[in-house]
Amino acid sequence: MSTRRNAKIAQALRQVVSSVILLELRDPRIEHVTVLGTEVAEDLRSARVFVSVMGSDSAQRLAVSGLNAARGFIQSRVADELKLRQTPILSFALDQGVKRSIEVSLALREAMVEPLAESTAEDEPATADDVAAPVEAPDSDGEPQ
Repeated sequence: MSTRRNAKIAQALRQVVSSVILLELRDPRIEHVTVLGTEVAEDLRSARVFVSVMGSDSAQRLAVSGLNAARGFIQSRVADELKLRQTPILSFALDQGVKRSIEVSLALREAMVEPLAESTAEDEPATADDVAAPVEAPDSDGEPQ
């Protein structure tokens, strides 16, 4: 089977699932969900949908359980939209990539701030010899005042 065909089906599946989650699902457990990607099996019988949920760990678990509960409805909407011979059986997986990237970004920011704070604390105070005389600005003639 062609990998290009699988990639096209995976992309179309991601679009349909994300629009169904955004526009049609009314489950209060499913909030702040973003569909990041899909993986379709070679035989097109199953597909894994990777989602990201903003919020606490309990909110993430609730959202994934809500998506699994709504799996039949989502699959029926996929069947209506994609017109495949066989509709893939969906499974939802929580993708921790976004959360990890935010944590790494915060850690890098903290690492950059700490050396700056240490270098300013270790510097000796400036003496009168270190301070240069102020430079006078030229007036409209181009000569210093």
